[in-house]
Amino acid sequence: MNLSEKSVENVEYMIEKIKEKLKVLNLGAIKPSHFDENMYEELKEIYDLVMKRDSFSPSETQALAEELGNLRKQ
Repeated sequence: MNLSEKSVENVEYMIEKIKEKLKVLNLGAIKPSHFDENMYEELKEIYDLVMKRDSFSPSETQALAEELGNLRKQ
């Protein structure tokens, strides 16, 4: 997967991987359809950060979820 290219498929892939890594309990709260390619760079930054780490504190998980919420389509 080449994540350097903006695409709907890449957005979906990154969101699913972020959800897996953060162990998001409310899977309906974060859906790939909530995001578009306009926020690709910001989403990629979050994805890169999440993939680098092995674990997250509850407050870090909350902060990342809030940041994802800020990137959602209006």
